[in-house]
Amino acid sequence: MSLEDAKNTADEAFTRQSLRGPSYENTFAGATSFLRRRYTKDLAGVDIAVTGIPFDQSVTNRPGTRLGPREIRAASALQSPDAPYGWGYDPMSEFDIVDYGDMPFDYAHTPDVPARIERHVGGILEAGAASVCLGGDHSITLPILRAYAAKFGKLSVVQFDAHGDTWADDDRSRIDHGTFMYKAVKEGLVDPARSVQVGIRTDNPEPLDFHIIDAPECHAIGPQAVARRIRDITEGYGVYLTFDIDCLDPAFAPGTGTPVWGGLSSWQAAAILRGMAGTEVLGGDVVEVSPPFDSANITSVAGAHVAVEIISLWGWTRRQAG
Repeated sequence: MSLEDAKNTADEAFTRQSLRGPSYENTFAGATSFLRRRYTKDLAGVDIAVTGIPFDQSVTNRPGTRLGPREIRAASALQSPDAPYGWGYDPMSEFDIVDYGDMPFDYAHTPDVPARIERHVGGILEAGAASVCLGGDHSITLPILRAYAAKFGKLSVVQFDAHGDTWADDDRSRIDHGTFMYKAVKEGLVDPARSVQVGIRTDNPEPLDFHIIDAPECHAIGPQAVARRIRDITEGYGVYLTFDIDCLDPAFAPGTGTPVWGGLSSWQAAAILRGMAGTEVLGGDVVEVSPPFDSANITSVAGAHVAVEIISLWGWTRRQAG
């Protein structure tokens, strides 16, 4: 589609013919699929399915992340229709990417949700696509990891977070955004020895042998050194990338449930993610964006950018492999 044709096309989330290429719709109008990708449940030939998991019933503090997927999509419309800055290529033009919509569930049957998430993401993987999930609170990552481990085996994880989320919890029936990584390790889904937690700045008696690059160290050694350590630790392994938006300092992400001062700035997070180019990212998620506590959509904008960086990391490895 030419630029001139695009200017006369509305709601490309429904009307675009190709799964690839930029969208030149007005940023302030139209159906806000993620990056104006086509809304579809047809995964034939799809490389990446972006999907929302609007679940926030396991939070320990402020709720509201059920509204995260909607606002992250809206914020994504603000991004340039051309190649994401700093990557030197356009994943939206080189790969077939769709918006798979939000996962439906009955909010009144909370115990059923994890299994539903696992099936939802498992179906995407079974179709041959990768998933980029928009949360939702961080508990959604545990069933996502179950789906990924079922396909790829034990995973390396790169977790951007203010909290380690490894507090002890041996009750499998509990759904808690602060204990999901403890359960992921105990279930054999994740290998901490080849996994990294970035931006941590809360004490936790159960670190479970993860490599931790806490926020003060990130500030001290700089983004490129952090990225090199991540690449060294995960080299040769498939990586699942989970980004809790509270990894960012509240100045850059106020709209989240458990903000902690002293976190990464937006530019630091962007530099680390881009410095991870070459890491074999299998899929990822952005979680804990809580629009009711946001200011001027700062947090939603950050979440949309992170999701694009995950897509770009995924694509970088595939295009380098030919």
